[in-house]
Amino acid sequence: MNDFTEVTELKNELDQLRPLPSAAVKNLNEVLRVEWTYNSNAIEGNTLSLIETKVVLEDGLTIGGKRLKEHFEVINHSEAIDYIEEHVLKDKKLDERTLKNLHYLVLKNIDNENAGNYRNINVRISGSVHEPPNFLQVPQEMSNLLSWYEDNKGDLHPVELAALFHFKFVYIHPFSDGNGRTARLLMNLILMENGYPPAIVKAEHEQRLKYYETLELASVKQIYSPFIELITGCVRDSLNIYLKAVKP
Repeated sequence: MNDFTEVTELKNELDQLRPLPSAAVKNLNEVLRVEWTYNSNAIEGNTLSLIETKVVLEDGLTIGGKRLKEHFEVINHSEAIDYIEEHVLKDKKLDERTLKNLHYLVLKNIDNENAGNYRNINVRISGSVHEPPNFLQVPQEMSNLLSWYEDNKGDLHPVELAALFHFKFVYIHPFSDGNGRTARLLMNLILMENGYPPAIVKAEHEQRLKYYETLELASVKQIYSPFIELITGCVRDSLNIYLKAVKP
């Protein structure tokens, strides 16, 4: 059984400080955007460093010796964050269009043919024994996922809801590429809708390994607690960053 007491208390502490100072929030959002983009891309093999990611995002420069694809991954991810922020601001419904639009933003200019489209092939996940559903089942599986979300969003703790949505999404593996980045974006959309800051899964070796191991445990043995615990820790870290920045 996962314990959300600490993150709930930290969020309540943050809520009591609202409205947060606009200058501090702007700075935090800029810092987290770079870190979120860097880490999510690095988990998937992007070789741009944190500083290089910042330069591409904030200065619009290209990094010598790095592939164009890696630059697009940075720009695209930032645009996907813009999309999420607007989605939360306008209190839009999380539906199939949201999923496909986010995926389109992740893959545009990289794989335009598949951007925003469910896979039409069967796939295997490297390093995993889990076999995602047949591609013909994907539309129904995604419909089931969205129904599950609607049925549970009022009952589950927001962190558990976001973590489980992430897991269920990658279990289905609805797209031929870009599933991990899209799953983390959707997880954070759910967190941000509920007033939490984004959870950043770190690409450094230990957390990256734990991330994959706990996802595999959930996929193969239906043991979800370790993955939920990992995401809860990421949420706690982000809340502490916010509190440190805005506390008087």
